[in-house]
Amino acid sequence: MSKKSLSTSGPPLPTSTRLLALPGVRKEYLNRVISLTQALSQCELTLTELGLNVRPEFFYSTVGAAYFIAENNLHDTAAIASERAEKIYGLNVLADGMHNDSNNVTYFLMLAREPIITHTDRPFRTGIVFAHNKGTFVLFKVLSVIAFRNINLTKIKSRPRRLRPITIVGDTNVGTAKHFFEYIFYVEFEASTAEVRAQNALADVQEFTSFLRVLGSYRMDMNP
Repeated sequence: MSKKSLSTSGPPLPTSTRLLALPGVRKEYLNRVISLTQALSQCELTLTELGLNVRPEFFYSTVGAAYFIAENNLHDTAAIASERAEKIYGLNVLADGMHNDSNNVTYFLMLAREPIITHTDRPFRTGIVFAHNKGTFVLFKVLSVIAFRNINLTKIKSRPRRLRPITIVGDTNVGTAKHFFEYIFYVEFEASTAEVRAQNALADVQEFTSFLRVLGSYRMDMNP
């Protein structure tokens, strides 16, 4: 297992986004609104209801959008960002509660460079990333060792492996070659890395895979 794992912690939290601009700027002065792609899409209906004739532009983050406006003294641009960004960069609120869905929540992760020792007295989830260079059949083996230890799987995602999308196994000259699409798999399960069953499952996963990284464990409950 990789020694460069990240420890994580992140309960889902309600989101609160605002339309922010420089002091003195009014809605009718705006030509564009900048923010993170997801924030713009989640606030699209609200922007339309405000009757703004603005051009949405994608930015690398919500906080970065607020900083960009303040740093460049932009009077024709607003950002969709948080109350915290408003206070940090001295912006004014043109509209509050920008999300289309008032019940919208988001998921934050607190990351540490060194693994943080988890416990077994509270419910935890653990995230891992793995791959195999001889096809996707390894996924079945990984899921099997997790299920065998009565560990509940909560999430699974796959992405093509960058720079190595296709692997050839066998000899192309004699017709035995097989072509495999290489994928990176992300899996979350309900167990802490401090639990013996999780440790045993990860030891088996290490045997099946060509690459494994334990991202870390985070608490599932909201209480301190």
